[in-house]
Amino acid sequence: MDFLKEISINSIEGFKIGHAQDAEHGTGCSVIICDEKAICGVDIRGGGPASRETNLLDTNMSNDGINALLLSGGSAYGLDAASGVMQYLEEKGKGVQVGDSIVPIVPASCIFDLNCASSHVRPDKTMGYAACVNAEQNLNLQGNVGAGCGATVGKFMGPERSMKSGLGTYAVEICGAKIGAVVIVNAIGDVYEMDSKKELAGLLSYDQTTMVSTENEIFKMIRLTSQPGLNTTIGAVITNAKMDKAQANKLARMASNGIVRTIRPVNTSMDGDSMYAMSVGNVEFNQDLLGSVAALVTAKAINNAVLNSDPAYGLKSAKSFM
Repeated sequence: MDFLKEISINSIEGFKIGHAQDAEHGTGCSVIICDEKAICGVDIRGGGPASRETNLLDTNMSNDGINALLLSGGSAYGLDAASGVMQYLEEKGKGVQVGDSIVPIVPASCIFDLNCASSHVRPDKTMGYAACVNAEQNLNLQGNVGAGCGATVGKFMGPERSMKSGLGTYAVEICGAKIGAVVIVNAIGDVYEMDSKKELAGLLSYDQTTMVSTENEIFKMIRLTSQPGLNTTIGAVITNAKMDKAQANKLARMASNGIVRTIRPVNTSMDGDSMYAMSVGNVEFNQDLLGSVAALVTAKAINNAVLNSDPAYGLKSAKSFM
């Protein structure tokens, strides 16, 4: 990949990323704030998403951009954190002007992390607002932060054999176009290194000394027995490449291929997998090539999510086997 230059995701102009979390109770949220209104699309492949305002991103809808994107823990309860994001943006005067009112446009998606440390503490309006304040620093953080605080993987055989995951980022520049991904990995399946068959994190053996294949365990059991709705990988690719809403939706679909390249199994009825694509730039770039790069940075961000996560809440992480 000599033609790709790796960069930090916080160097992509027009976006600021912030996080807030409750480490004691294992939950948090992350926000991507747009300096100017961003063209946005979404691809939802999982069978159980917890989301809001995603219908606005359909090409048939009149919406022409968003002000921020929230990625949160807390399952559907975590959608409440979007109210804090809206309050922050309203105070900044960002949103759709409707008479004397400003209505910020904030889509959101959540993971289920209620079984990580506490089922009664979830991201709320206060935490969403705090993530926005932290976004002013625009730090590139990974691992057990924000919406990744309570993320886990390899949960097919129950939480006692799962592993700690988290939030990952990865970004590149190619011919003036910048594109990066922020992904929260909370999958029922296992995470594999993008360019090999090496399992990085996932289902542990009975004695918790090594990792085993969730796919193989599923095939052995013939039918899925895990509880539905407890697993989701969510994220977004952000870019300075110029595009319209239809192209943004296509970019989100191609970015989702990075999830497929690194997580097995994935996109099941027990997942809420959702991938967004956001653009605030004017760099002219081939959309098919950009989509291919989007899949790559998404896959790399997923790898980084597990590789940068620390053991927590009695769970091992990839670092436990390094």
